[in-house]
Formats: sequence, structure tokens, C-alpha cells
Amino acid sequence: MAHILIVGGGVAGLAAGITARLNGHDATIYEKHFKAGGNLTGWDRGGYHIDNCIHWLTGTNPVTKLYRMWKELGALGDVDVHQAESLFTFEKNGQQISLSNNLEQLQWDMLALAPEDEKEIRPLIKAIRDMQILNGIAGEHCDQKSSAWQKVHAVPSLLKYYSMTTGELAQRFSNPVLQGFLVSMMSHYFSALAMIMVFATFTGGNGAIPAGGSCAMAERMEQRFLSLGGKLHLRRGVAKINTKGDVAESVTLEDGTTVPVDYVVVTSDPAVAFGKLLDPRLMPKGLKKQYDDPKMLRFSSFHCAFACDSTEVPFRSDMIYEIPQEYRKNLPAEFLMLREFSHEKQFAPEGKALIQTMSYCMEKEANEFIDLSRDQEAYRQKKQSIAADVGQIISEKIPSLRGKLQCLDVWTPATYRRYTGTEIGSYMSFILPASTIPAKISNRIEGLKNVLLATQWLQTPGGLPIAADSGITAIQAILKREKKLIAAK
Repeated sequence: MAHILIVGGGVAGLAAGITARLNGHDATIYEKHFKAGGNLTGWDRGGYHIDNCIHWLTGTNPVTKLYRMWKELGALGDVDVHQAESLFTFEKNGQQISLSNNLEQLQWDMLALAPEDEKEIRPLIKAIRDMQILNGIAGEHCDQKSSAWQKVHAVPSLLKYYSMTTGELAQRFSNPVLQGFLVSMMSHYFSALAMIMVFATFTGGNGAIPAGGSCAMAERMEQRFLSLGGKLHLRRGVAKINTKGDVAESVTLEDGTTVPVDYVVVTSDPAVAFGKLLDPRLMPKGLKKQYDDPKMLRFSSFHCAFACDSTEVPFRSDMIYEIPQEYRKNLPAEFLMLREFSHEKQFAPEGKALIQTMSYCMEKEANEFIDLSRDQEAYRQKKQSIAADVGQIISEKIPSLRGKLQCLDVWTPATYRRYTGTEIGSYMSFILPASTIPAKISNRIEGLKNVLLATQWLQTPGGLPIAADSGITAIQAILKREKKLIAAK
């Protein structure tokens, strides 16, 4: 039985630990924070629960491979999931369009809003349906099994969008509401195919929210790991991986303790893994190539949470508005996403509601937040100013909420950087650009036989399923090596 030490107790670390224990190996996770889960987290403020992570979880359709992965990891199974009627609604100039959970309804809504764009709407809907076929989530009950022939014939409709960004796709439409709808959730820079995948996932019943949200999911995974005999050490970060030749012999914890190892699985952000734990020159070539590629963009976001003195919130799920020009100097983003939590009654006191907002920002703006945070007073004032402007925008867009909102918290790229160590406060990896197939990067570190990576950065665009899969894949590599060592003996 090998002793596998796992650096970090986020989704990748928990997945690695669970997989190691399921295969009979000793697994110990060292996590620097007071709780496991990484970005899959939330916190309490003034009697309200703020959910940091899940807007939708890919893999909630029981017919999919991802669902089986989440079930084995303890994240899904007996837990209820909330399938919203729409993933988000975009509003512009008093007109709205929603991403309905029913693809036929989405097509009807788009055609009713913009009949002049029919020549673009129908091929787009076909591409979404064909993406469902490729993923086995098509049909009336989102469980249609597709033959190889059907899958082959689904590909041509998708090739049209391979070289487009979401912004370029939006420009093919003449209706300004549809233009905003197509870029408001994922920005102008993502591959259009990535957007089609999101639309196909949600309308294919494969993008719902597990009961309890982010914290509850992390806690279920943690309990799964512990129930299998795994060891979890909280508030005990790793400071360095100690190597001799091509082998890691031990790790040194931040408290100075040295722990011997057979294997190390590093789930930290690459900026931490190859800036603190290991020599930066050891970063895998494939990963370094992506960091050096100017088309591989990174992003973060800034958020506000508001207590609402009413349960009469006049939208469901997410609502997205364009940020008026007069606010954009202070709010460095194009869109403001509002999110409500009526599906989680325990997130707010009785008779109240919780509204959270999110706005994406690119690397330049993210670094501005991080630089500003070094001056605590200036950073505090900036957050107060953001909260005031966001509250004002909500009141202008939804007059019924005027005077009913109280800011609970503001968090920014600087918050994510402090919490996870990511360079610009990224909580996903690179934006998936057009004309790109999201291939996996090797999890092996050249020159070290017993250290592997498990991180969402190994496959663009990252996210929870990729993080979990990376943890599983790292342990599978260890299992193969162990079999070879046993055979050699």
C-alpha cells in the first residue's frame, strides 16, 4: 500500500483522495484553510448564506458518465437537484430572452423575438441538438442513446462554429437583444462551441444545482473521503516538496514538520505549485506553452451579496443586464449578473431573500483589484463604491427592490488570489478560444517520478468536472506505476 500525500483539499484533492482509498492506498490531504472544498465554498453573513461557486453543475443527468463520477465521489446520488426553468435571462431595452431548459421553447422564443434572424437561429438550435446527441443527452427525456452513425452526422453542423468566438457568433445576428444574450453569460472571447456546449448541457438536463449548493457538495465529498479511511489535515499547508534526484522524498509543512511520502499529488494552482512548492523550471511544457500563448486569456470576477427585505424578487435563477455606461468607469465590466436563491430556503431568514451579483473582468482589471488590495483602506473604499453602484443599478433596473437592499459582502479577484494563490484570482483556467480542441495536458512532471499534478489547469476551460477528473487521473497514473513496480519485483 503506497502512501499518497495530496497537496490541497479542493475538488481535485478530494477526488484524488477518494480514488486512492477506493483502490486500497493510504491517502492524506493537507489543506491550508480551515475547511475543504477550495473554490467550492460559501460563507455566512448576517444570517444569510453566500454561495460562491455553483451556478450549474455539469453532470446531473443520471445517464451521463459525469453523473456516475460525481456519484462515486459522493457529490451526487441520493441528494436532490434543482433543475431551473431557465439558466439565465438577458434583458435589454425592456425586452427579454431566457435560456429555457427546453430546447424547442428556446427556439420558439428566439424566433418570436427576432424573426429576422431565422437563418441564424435554426442552424444554432440544430448545433445545440447535435451537441446533445454527441453527449447522449438528446431526446424528449434527455436520455437518448445515439449510434455511431448519428454521432458522425452530428459533427458537420458544429464545424460551422469551430472557428468563431461568442462575440463573432453574436455579430451574425441583427437583433441587439439576441446579440447580448449570446455573449452576456460567457463574454465575447470564449469559443462559440463552448457556448453551444453550455446550452446543450442545460437543455439536456445535465446542468442543475445539487441541494445545499457549493458548501454542501464539498462537505459530501469530504465525508465520502473520511468514510473510506482517508486522513484530512486542515490549517496545515504545504511549504515545499523536498526532492533528491528524480524522487520526492518528503514534504515540509508550513509549521516546519517534515512528512515522508511515496507519492505526491499537487492540486495547487500552477503559480503556487511552480513558484513555491517546486522549481518553476519544472512546469510541464504543455502548461507553460499555454501560459506563454497570448490567445490563452484568463479572467476573474467581482461580486456583491445583498440582503433583500422581501421575498418578492421579480425574476428566477439568473438575470443579466448591461451595465450602463455611466457606471463602467467604476465597474470594469460590460454585464451585471443577478442571482436569486428561492430554491434554497435556508440561505436567507424567513421573509427575506438573498441576491448575489457577478461581473466578469479580464486579466488587466483583475490585476488592478489585486494591486489596490495592497492599500487596505483604498481597497475597502473601492468595494464600498462597487456595492453602492451595483445597488443603484439594481434599483434602476428593478424599481420594486428600491430601498429593500442591504449589502452583505463584496469579493473580488484579490479575494480569490488570497484564498487560492492564483495569480489573477482565477477560479477557472484559461478561456477556451476559437479553433481549439480542449486536449488534456500531461499530469507528469518531467524529472520527478513520483509527483503528479491534479488541477483544472490541465484542460481548458477548467471547472469542477475537469478538476475532479484530474484528481482521478492522477491516482490512475499512480496505480499503473505501482502495478509495474510489483511486476518488476
